Amino acid sequence: MGSDEAWTPHTVLSSLPHQPEENTTSPIPFFHLLERLKTTKREGWRRFGINGESISDHMYRMSVMTMLAPPELAARINVPHCTKMALIHDMAESLVGDITPVDTNVTKAEKARREAAVMDYITTSLLGNIKDVFQEYEDNVTLEAQFVHDIDKMELLLQMVEYERSHKVDLSEFERVASRVQLPEIQAWAAQVVKERPTYAANA
Repeated sequence: MGSDEAWTPHTVLSSLPHQPEENTTSPIPFFHLLERLKTTKREGWRRFGINGESISDHMYRMSVMTMLAPPELAARINVPHCTKMALIHDMAESLVGDITPVDTNVTKAEKARREAAVMDYITTSLLGNIKDVFQEYEDNVTLEAQFVHDIDKMELLLQMVEYERSHKVDLSEFERVASRVQLPEIQAWAAQVVKERPTYAANA
C-alpha cells in the first residue's frame, strides 16, 4: 500500500487470522502482537538476497549494546531507560512492517504517521505505558534518545560486516550510516567496525 491516508492499524489487523483481543487488563494480547516482530524480516538486506535478521533480532542486540555503553557516556545517561527505549523503538513495525529509505512508495512523513498510529493503537487498545518512550526516541532530543539512535546505526553496521563476511557480498551502501552517528563515543565504535569490513567488499 502506498502513501495512502486510508492506511490504519486495523487495515492490517483485519487481515490477520488471529486478531489481538482489545481493551483487556491482560498483557497477553500484546505479547501475541510482538510475535510479528520475530517473524518480520528487515527489508534492507532482502534486496541483496539475504533472508536474514528479524526486527526483534535487531532490537535484541541493540538492547544489549545499550547496557554496555562506554563508561564516559554511561555516567551521563540513564542506561536502563535507554535499554527500554531500544526495545520499544521499532515496535510499531509489528503492523507497519520494515519500511526502508529506498521504499519510494511510502514517504518519510507517511511512515511516521503509520508508526504513530500503531503506537496509539497499542497504548489505547492493548498496553498503555510505553508511548512516551517511543515519542522520546522519535523526537531525538534527549541524550538518551541520541544514544539509542546511534546504537540503532551501530547495530546495522555490525550486521553489514557480518553479512559481508558470511554472504560474500558488498554492502557498501550501508556504510554511510556511520557518518550519521552523533555521539563521539559511538563514533569511535562505528570507526572500529567499519575497519573490520572484509578487504574484498570494496572490490566485489
